[in-house]
Formats: sequence, structure tokens, C-alpha cells
Amino acid sequence: MILRLDEDAMRQSVAQVVSETVDRLEEDRDLLGERIAFREQEAAALLGVERHTLRDARLRGEAEASKVGRYIVYSREQLLRLLERNRTNRK
Repeated sequence: MILRLDEDAMRQSVAQVVSETVDRLEEDRDLLGERIAFREQEAAALLGVERHTLRDARLRGEAEASKVGRYIVYSREQLLRLLERNRTNRK
């Protein structure tokens, strides 16, 4: 099977996807604002994981969090440390 792609159509498609992705990133940045902490559901969404995945990591001692009132919250720094500790070099 031979697949032939129209170069102009492909460029337009790629440009559209890139534009939509940049728009989404800008929206996400606007949502973050100057917040210093995020509830567990929000933190999980920022990391792109399910809430239970982040909760389980916290309960195993792999993720740091704080309790504020009745909420578990994660600071930006705690989330960045979690990402750094779990960084992999995939090739």
C-alpha cells in the first residue's frame, strides 16, 4: 500500500494542530495565574495523571503535599520536585 500525502494539506493540518496546542497552553497558563498551591485534583490534572495516581504516590511517600484545613494541597515546588525525582531518559 502506498500512501501519498498532499504537502500543502499536511502543512495546514500541522499548523492547525500547533496553533490549537499553543492556544491550550496559553489558557492553562492563564488558569494558573499566581497560585502557590493546588488541590489534589487540580495538581493531578496539571501533571496529566489521574487523581488516584497522585494520591497513591503521596501515600507511598513519593510525593510531598501539605494539608490545609481539610484539603490536601501541592505547591508548585512540590510538584516540580516530584517531576524531577521521577524524570526518565527514554530513548
